Amino acid sequence: MTEFSKSQWAKAEFTQEYRNSADVYIVERKRQFEILKSFYKHFVASKSGNYILDLGCGDGIVSHELLRIDDSIVATLIDGSEDMLKKTAERLKGFKNIHILKASFQEILDNKIALQNFNFIVSSLAIHHLSMPEKAALFKTIYAHLDVDGYFLNIDVILAPTKTLEHWYFSLWRGWIAERKTTLGIKGNDYDDIIQKYKDNTDNKPDTLDEQLNALKSIGFKDVDCYYKYGIFTMYGGRK
Repeated sequence: MTEFSKSQWAKAEFTQEYRNSADVYIVERKRQFEILKSFYKHFVASKSGNYILDLGCGDGIVSHELLRIDDSIVATLIDGSEDMLKKTAERLKGFKNIHILKASFQEILDNKIALQNFNFIVSSLAIHHLSMPEKAALFKTIYAHLDVDGYFLNIDVILAPTKTLEHWYFSLWRGWIAERKTTLGIKGNDYDDIIQKYKDNTDNKPDTLDEQLNALKSIGFKDVDCYYKYGIFTMYGGRK
């Protein structure tokens, strides 16, 4: 695991660029949020006293999407970036029962953060920064802090199982970015190097979908499946 203070995410200019560009280069971002909310409404919302944990919360957009459909949620949001957490506080200032904690995944895995139990644990585009053994360790921690019948859902990027598929998946991604640029009227070469930057960034440690689903199953999660997939962009999880 890259020490958080030495990663790109510790730099305010990097997090600002991510926030400015996320709607361009995250494939079907709005669609992913709609699926997330459907999942929450179908499996979680009917329970009373919903406590959710947002791991690697960034600027709080995932929790904000959930709070828009259920403002009774008691939400705990964790991220290692102070800059991101400032944006989280701004985004969620109109909601009650919000708890914001500054912590890295390393601190969580080292049991330096006291966590309660939750009905729903969610993460978005953060866990791929861990190696596979670290992912498995985090999944165990998540399982330990879920209530029985609680759910975990991860929105993330994965490693293609073959180079042939990776080539196609990156082609799909380039097509999406080109389409977004046209829709938004973005001229020039902006965003054309996103995929190369993603591949070159040593903070990124994606693993295959099968490896991650199998890790969840081995820990004891039920109803494990991929709930959405578009190239390397995916949404998967399971139930305790």
